[in-house]
Amino acid sequence: MIKLVNLTKSIENKRVLQGVNLEIEREQITLILGQSGVGKTVLLRLLLGLIKPDGGEIWIEGENIVPLNERELDSVRKRCGVLFQGGALFDSLTVGENIAFPLRQHTHLSERELHGKVHEKLEQVGLDGIERQKPAELSGGMRKRVALARALALDPEILLLDEPTAGLDPVTGRAIADLIHETQMRSKATCVAVTHDLTLVERLADRVALLHDGKILAVGTPHEMLSSSDSLVKEFLKGVEL
Repeated sequence: MIKLVNLTKSIENKRVLQGVNLEIEREQITLILGQSGVGKTVLLRLLLGLIKPDGGEIWIEGENIVPLNERELDSVRKRCGVLFQGGALFDSLTVGENIAFPLRQHTHLSERELHGKVHEKLEQVGLDGIERQKPAELSGGMRKRVALARALALDPEILLLDEPTAGLDPVTGRAIADLIHETQMRSKATCVAVTHDLTLVERLADRVALLHDGKILAVGTPHEMLSSSDSLVKEFLKGVEL
């Protein structure tokens, strides 16, 4: 579904990615692990075409998106749903208006159809009946669920998740991870999640890639990664700084 080839990127004269190569399988959840500041979020921004790489290629469904202009990238972005680290909900809008926002931007649904779609997506994340509430009235876990509902509004083929359990207590984090897994199983979306939360390796991932020093250090199933004989992989998965 997605293929990254020799991807390089510098931010403020600091080389963040130094030749990333990774293949992301269709209809699976690929977890990109790495410490804070190693470039995980930069990778997501590159996948969305929000920034351009300094070198390399990004292939999505057989098309290299790096040379595309903004208009061409828009058609790629419409196929993607994004769960931002902080949720990025609009505080001035209600929950229903937040979820309807991408639908108003990219579809021609009637008000009745919009309301039905919002209801469907809230029901999907277990929050039916809160359309009129504001994000400030919700708990952190509920806001994350609303943000996921908005990410799913356009029924994306690709779902990008930036630190999906960040800022949540362990119990709520596990619930969100389980919800993402259930959602992916139902929608068959290709999911890419970037995180430093090691609990997600076994709970969420089909495949795991470890990003270290600007490159993909190792890729494998959760079992392969957890049983790896590579010392750096073993140390990271024990929670030891590399």
